[in-house]
Amino acid sequence: MSLFEEYARKYQTARMERRDGILQVTLHTEGQSLRWGFLPHGELPEAFRDIGADRENRVVILTGTGAEFSGPRANPGTSSFPSRPSIERVDRIHWEGRHLLMNLLNIEVPVISVINGPAWRHSEIPLLCDIVLAADTVQFQDSAHFNSDVVPGDGMHIVYPLLLGMNRGRYFLMTGQTLDAAEALRLGLVAEVLPPDKLLARAWELAEDLTRKPTLLLRYTRLLFTEYLRRQMHDLLGYGLAMESLALFEKPETPQS
Repeated sequence: MSLFEEYARKYQTARMERRDGILQVTLHTEGQSLRWGFLPHGELPEAFRDIGADRENRVVILTGTGAEFSGPRANPGTSSFPSRPSIERVDRIHWEGRHLLMNLLNIEVPVISVINGPAWRHSEIPLLCDIVLAADTVQFQDSAHFNSDVVPGDGMHIVYPLLLGMNRGRYFLMTGQTLDAAEALRLGLVAEVLPPDKLLARAWELAEDLTRKPTLLLRYTRLLFTEYLRRQMHDLLGYGLAMESLALFEKPETPQS
């Protein structure tokens, strides 16, 4: 069991507040839009574990800060990985990558994602939530992987083919395609598109409606809806992370004179 008072201020990249059983988790980097790196990659698996172990949470709202939901530390088209990482770093990435998504799915209450702007990195996280709301400024792109010479692991190889369909999902991952909010709504990635200033109010409205339901109805519905996803992650997530890491050790070809 976790206690809100013990973990609410524990994390540098997740600001938390709770009211009437509704936990709002706001991702950020020093108060601005989240920038992916080793700090959130290490913190969020633990944060999701703490949230899931707190039986006082009845609904979770997951959102971002500022104009973007998530982005890279550098330019969108660049990778966060060193070209030949140490085995210690590979092991850390593999462990955290598996627990990041599994701990999110192990939260046993409904999770509403509020995607406040472009999700350039780890967009599989908000897309794995039960109800997905998006700002009309949202864009989706897998900027971290194939276009940056990295195998599309991190669960991207599971989530996008599942949501878009196998062929469309593979096209998205291999071409660096960008999907805007309207297209994401048409394709079923998100449930509602709203102006940014309307998003959180709508999320809280939905969350308050959910909390009027019996507790076990909420918990067991979430368990039922995530079971298939957990099975897919169990079978394929570690394999994708391993392929992602292994390909980084390929020696670059020697330029021909």
